[in-house]
Amino acid sequence: MPRVKVLALCGSLRVGSTNLALLQAAKILAPPDMEFSIWNRQAGLPHFTPDLEGLPPPEVQKFRDHVGVADGLIIACPEYARGLPGAFKNALDWLVGGETFINKPFAQWNASPRAAEAQNSLRLVLETMSGRCLEEAALALPLIKQEVTGRGLAAHPEWGPQISLALVRLGAALRA
Repeated sequence: MPRVKVLALCGSLRVGSTNLALLQAAKILAPPDMEFSIWNRQAGLPHFTPDLEGLPPPEVQKFRDHVGVADGLIIACPEYARGLPGAFKNALDWLVGGETFINKPFAQWNASPRAAEAQNSLRLVLETMSGRCLEEAALALPLIKQEVTGRGLAAHPEWGPQISLALVRLGAALRA
């Protein structure tokens, strides 16, 4: 059986991002039948303009290609002023004009359960883009204001198993 390909998108540019640490833990805990990669390069994308959709800049095309080959996505995104971070929304806008996101399964992960407004907004955006939400693989951990690393989260006696379970559920949903 081929490995399921999961691309994790981090919505934060912060060096010590808890959402990025959460995705790094997932990469450590990914089951053997899952190929797991993390994309966190939205800072390198130009501002979205529909004028370039037909012939996107190379960095945009690389992003679209990464999304296109993934069987599913995990998106871990913080809340900034009750909304999505601008750089991450810009990255999502670049996906709208291509075909790589159509019917793409995604799971929303978050390092702060109180970020409900941004999570609702993110889901609305992704479903408007024709994405398919996999609620059974969603994850929210109370990591706000915590100094965490991917290794620390993976080894944590409470959070590590929750991350592993969400990955198993994601893999099952993507194979179904």
